Amino acid sequence: MRIVRTKDLLDNFNLSVIAGEDGIHREIRSNDISRPGFEMTGFFEYYPKERIQIIGKTEMNYFLNLSWEEQKDRVDRLCTDITPGIIVTNGMEIPEIFIEIADQTGVPILLSPRPTNRVIVRITNYLGAKFAPTTAVHGVLVDIYGVGVLIMGQSGVGKSETALELVKRGHRLVADDSVEIRQEDYDTLIGNSPPLIEHLLEIRGLGILNVMTLFGAGAVKKYKRISYIIHLEIWDDKKQYDRLGLEEKTMKIMDVHIPKATIPVRPGRNLAVIIEVAAMNFRLRRMGVNAAENFSDQLTMMIEQNSAKNKGLQ
Repeated sequence: MRIVRTKDLLDNFNLSVIAGEDGIHREIRSNDISRPGFEMTGFFEYYPKERIQIIGKTEMNYFLNLSWEEQKDRVDRLCTDITPGIIVTNGMEIPEIFIEIADQTGVPILLSPRPTNRVIVRITNYLGAKFAPTTAVHGVLVDIYGVGVLIMGQSGVGKSETALELVKRGHRLVADDSVEIRQEDYDTLIGNSPPLIEHLLEIRGLGILNVMTLFGAGAVKKYKRISYIIHLEIWDDKKQYDRLGLEEKTMKIMDVHIPKATIPVRPGRNLAVIIEVAAMNFRLRRMGVNAAENFSDQLTMMIEQNSAKNKGLQ
């Protein structure tokens, strides 16, 4: 699991350290955040102290109406030895008691000029991505007409060469050879390239190519949601391949089932064009247009009409 520290929030958001600077390297152990509203009233029985605490106008106004002894008690109990940090939003002035106790306990107090809801959404999304389950697969990820297509298959089958042809046709490379995948939601997989090989493509006989240098910044993309899987395999004459496309197969990556198609490879087949059309057809299916089903329905209707006509002639 990735280690996320409070300092990472400073590096990615417009936050200022007001107090407790010694604790900015504390580890954030949860991707959830907390607004300590009940805690301001003195109810700490279920206080999620391992979370980032966000204090907005409601919590701060309530706090300012407490007596000095109550304020000290609340801040003492908010600032535990594992609390990764407290973020005060809306650029509000932070009471001196907060600064004093935060410096003593080493709990960072961070100030944001942004509204509370915006801070919550951005930090929740950031932590959700950081704590998302991850895996890596061997393949090539390409953005084709807005569809994230993961091209898989055994080594040497032609994945990188196909990706190169797709880039030449105006599509964008996300990752080659190794695709890092994180599950950001129950049905969402996001793929990206490992930093070491970002924008690089390996072509046997040529070596390593920098796609961004050769084709420009518009030929690459940093990350993409994986929507469709194309599996390339060497043509097997003994195997029956799907000729209509009525049955949609899927492949499970982590907890997500992704639609998958198998394309046999043999000399003379233009794989780049086939995969490009497959991505376009996938988009049409998601829009409710299914050529295979339409053909099957028309064929069934024609058979029924001919059958009825033959019965009428008997």
